[in-house]
Amino acid sequence: MALRIGDTAPNFQADTTEGHIDFHQWLGTGWGILFSHPADFTPVCTTELGAVAKLQGEFAKRNVKCVAVSVDPVAAHHGWVRDINETQGTTINFPIIADPAKTVAGLYDMIHPNEDATATVRSVFVIGPDKKVKLTITYPMSCGRNFLEILRVVDSLQLSAKYKVATPADWQDGQDCIVTLAVKDEEIPEMFPKGSRKVKSYLRFTPQPNK
Repeated sequence: MALRIGDTAPNFQADTTEGHIDFHQWLGTGWGILFSHPADFTPVCTTELGAVAKLQGEFAKRNVKCVAVSVDPVAAHHGWVRDINETQGTTINFPIIADPAKTVAGLYDMIHPNEDATATVRSVFVIGPDKKVKLTITYPMSCGRNFLEILRVVDSLQLSAKYKVATPADWQDGQDCIVTLAVKDEEIPEMFPKGSRKVKSYLRFTPQPNK
């Protein structure tokens, strides 16, 4: 069965380009992003891994660890990393999991037989400090992911984890947020001292609380 939001992210042990890891132990008390690739030495994946490497500073500021998974062995990963560094003008600075037995792919339901019977689709899992799945996104093998969007989602998730707010369509960090329906009108002044704007009884905005 596919993982759902709120499920505990399955733990596993695996070899990676940075050594053997126990996934939950490796995550520690921070946030994590696990994202899968159909295979090594594939063109779209090469650009994606380069993009994540270039954004590592942004992920680190948010206390997020990134880890990729591909079904090839570690030796192949190391050769691929050299190609990524060369072609994408960066240095891979996060581990890539070797999953030749497709153990991780199975745990996270990354094989979609109607797309391809053996290769993993491009899945993304955002995992919170409580080891719960906070977000899942799945792309077809032909479509590269937008990691700036994943950063935006992390900002929203971390904000809503701390404050009783949600984020509207196309929200960007620093913009007004929506007060959740769990908050009564009379509670808003104390909870959101920056003020609020009521459009409808169910649609109330407030400046981003942590800015």
